Formats: sequence, C-alpha cells, structure tokens
Amino acid sequence: MMKQHNWLRKGILWSVILMLLTACEADYTPKPRGYFRIDLPRQNYLPYEKANHYLFEYSSKAIVEPKTGEGSQDDWYTIHYPDFKADIYLSYKQINSDLPVFLEDARTMALKHLPKASSIADSLILMSGSKVYGMVYYINGKGVASPMQFYLTDSTNHFVRGALYFNFRPENDSVAPVIQHIKSDILHLVGSLRWK
Repeated sequence: MMKQHNWLRKGILWSVILMLLTACEADYTPKPRGYFRIDLPRQNYLPYEKANHYLFEYSSKAIVEPKTGEGSQDDWYTIHYPDFKADIYLSYKQINSDLPVFLEDARTMALKHLPKASSIADSLILMSGSKVYGMVYYINGKGVASPMQFYLTDSTNHFVRGALYFNFRPENDSVAPVIQHIKSDILHLVGSLRWK
C-alpha cells in the first residue's frame, strides 16, 4: 500500500510540474507603441490682405503675425498653429534681376534636409491666369525638420518663399495626420495667393 501511495504522490507531483511548464508557454506579442489621438479641426479659411505686395487665404485655426526684429523685411510673416506647435514662415523679396539667386536659395534650403530625408518630391505650380508660378517641395523622412517648403513668383517683380516647421522634434509617423492637415492648408494658401 505504501508503494501505491508513493507512486500516487510522484504522479501528482509530476502532473503539477507538467501543468506549470505547459501553462507558462504562451505566445507573447508586444503591443505596438501607441500615440495620442489627434482631433483635427474642420478646415476654414480667412483672407489675409494686410501684406503690401500679395494677399492669400490662411486657416482660421492659425494666427498670422508680421515678423519683426533683426533680419526681418517687408512682408515677412509667421503663420502660427498653436494647437499643433507648428509655424509656416513666409518671406518676401522684390526681384531686381536676381531671380536665379532666389530660385537657387529656395532649392538649397529644401535640399538641406536631404541627410534626414528618405525622399524629396517636387511639384510645379503654374497659375498663368494670376501670374503665380513656383515649386512645392515635399520632404519625407523620420525626424525631418521641415516636411514642406515652397516658393512662388511672378518671375518679374515678386518672390515669396515659405517653409513649414514644428516647434519640437517631430516623429513624422506619429504626427502624420497633422502634417497632412497643414500641407493641405499650405496648398490652399498657394492656390489663393495673388499679387497686389
């Protein structure tokens, strides 16, 4: 009877050990990193007519401020997006037979982001009815400081350059909806720009 009792104890012990070992085998898959949900406002636009050389429409959720201080010139503006910690910087130059210099500067400023960019695509702007011509640069890549830049000109008198920057180091995949939202605002600004 003692042998049966020992055998029963050993059987129970081995069963418990076997159950513990098989219970610990679980397929563990880590959850992907989550980000805060970003609620994007409805896009409405307001006219900005205070500039001396051009007018445009901007997002009603943004604030347009003239740039002041050292290095500022006539018709330089910062369009603030306080909810997204983003700014669009607009600069204006009067053309005096130096259009090639301005075009090269705009291209150089966009290509400065090449080390961090995975790609840079450009899109030509041709609005001959309003004499607005230019280029939009879409700069893609993780950690790119400026995901979009552009310039507009009438090719004889006016030149406007713009760039989107965030006031933090963006993880572009986490703020992709915000970038797309502001890009559509910039494209609206580009399409609404008219010379005075």
